[in-house]
Amino acid sequence: MEQRGIELVPASERYGRPRDLLFLWAGTTTTVFTVVYGTIVVAMGLSFWQAVAAIVIGNLLAFPLVGFSSIQGMQHGTSTMAISRAAYGNKGARVLGFFGWLNMVGFEAGGMVMITLAGLTLLKQAGVEGEGLGLKVAIVLIAAVIQLILPLIGHAAVMKAQKYLTWVFVAMFVVMAILVAPKANLTAGGSADFSTFTLAVMLVMSGGGLSWAPLGGDYSRYLPVDSSRKAVFGYAFLGGFVPYLLLMILGAAVATVVTNASDPISGLPGALPSWFVVPYLLLTVVTLFAANTTDLYSSGLNLQAAGIRIKRWAAVVLDLIFCVIITFVAITSDSFNTMLNAFLGLVVVWLAPLGGHLRHRLAAPQGRLRRRLAVRRERAWPDPLGGPDRPGGRHARRGALAQLQRLRRLAVQRHRRLGLQHLRRLRRRRCRLRRPGPPRGPRQGARPCMTCSMWPTAAGPPTRSSRTG
Repeated sequence: MEQRGIELVPASERYGRPRDLLFLWAGTTTTVFTVVYGTIVVAMGLSFWQAVAAIVIGNLLAFPLVGFSSIQGMQHGTSTMAISRAAYGNKGARVLGFFGWLNMVGFEAGGMVMITLAGLTLLKQAGVEGEGLGLKVAIVLIAAVIQLILPLIGHAAVMKAQKYLTWVFVAMFVVMAILVAPKANLTAGGSADFSTFTLAVMLVMSGGGLSWAPLGGDYSRYLPVDSSRKAVFGYAFLGGFVPYLLLMILGAAVATVVTNASDPISGLPGALPSWFVVPYLLLTVVTLFAANTTDLYSSGLNLQAAGIRIKRWAAVVLDLIFCVIITFVAITSDSFNTMLNAFLGLVVVWLAPLGGHLRHRLAAPQGRLRRRLAVRRERAWPDPLGGPDRPGGRHARRGALAQLQRLRRLAVQRHRRLGLQHLRRLRRRRCRLRRPGPPRGPRQGARPCMTCSMWPTAAGPPTRSSRTG
């Protein structure tokens, strides 16, 4: 059983190759959940081709963030949320760690709800009738025990299991696509306006790369520090982007066949032949277990990054307990899809600024970035699990607002750098002080014009306009 949590991974204990990230993310994202996201995009009122455009744009914008966070994990040897201490300090990183933990628990609970519903449907197919609370509780508890195994063992077990499961999932979804393709009506659906299309792109991003970005460093932290940055980014990006792109398009096609395709248990199987329903439900259960395995392992690390002094295995168990509680609440409610959409909308609120920060740090000159992180890491890691509450960076006292303040400052600096010279040129053309003749210097009592930043000429004394700017 792996004992290391967010502690830094020494170079002597690192292993693996960048291409291992391809199978990890492919196994994690090749799920029925991804197909459901595609059906929800069409259910928002988009036509099939509008949905395809939103899916392509959203995934292209979001999944590079998974590659960026994977590079940071490989370079610094710890989880994504622990790395944020170098920028935001211990206090700011604790807030990010809490939201990261909440994000993972929410997705785990959504997967557990679908596992429970699929289990009930499989039992009904086997002749076991009844949907009482006792049966639901039993299925949830059995699923929780199974779900606990791989995350409890640790990183190596998760990586190896996802590698083998990827091939099984790909084969099953290829069969599913072949069965759905002849029935798809690609001209069906409405025509959404630009605001609805933008919301669809936001949904794709929040359900895809944005939600997986905080996990990137959790699985690349064991890679050797001299691994190729391009390989780490490329494999992490493609491992998530390709499955999401293809499966969400498949979901959009399914939505043109059945009207309630956003329900993966009772609605989506209507587009499949009867003989494939049971294999589809089994595929649903296994793929959701695979995705929840990745979430559950990372949620334990996020709980440690939030400042909770707890062992990694105990954090995994505690996360699963919260997940089970939320699952019980969800299975007794009739508005699961509404709850899911609201959760995805809230995810964007904190993940979008974090994604912008990840992109900025990777775009910075690497020499300067390494020196800055080296200094801040000495402050940020007095103890791997939190240590004394010392300021870990210049944003440590700003809490959850640090992300927004940092992004605002970067935007202002970029605006000034790109627009200041152009603005001065425009002002100089309109300034009335540009007369021929040698300029008068500051020793003669003149001062530069506040409009164009130029010195008055020797054609005469400073005018009223030069004194007022």
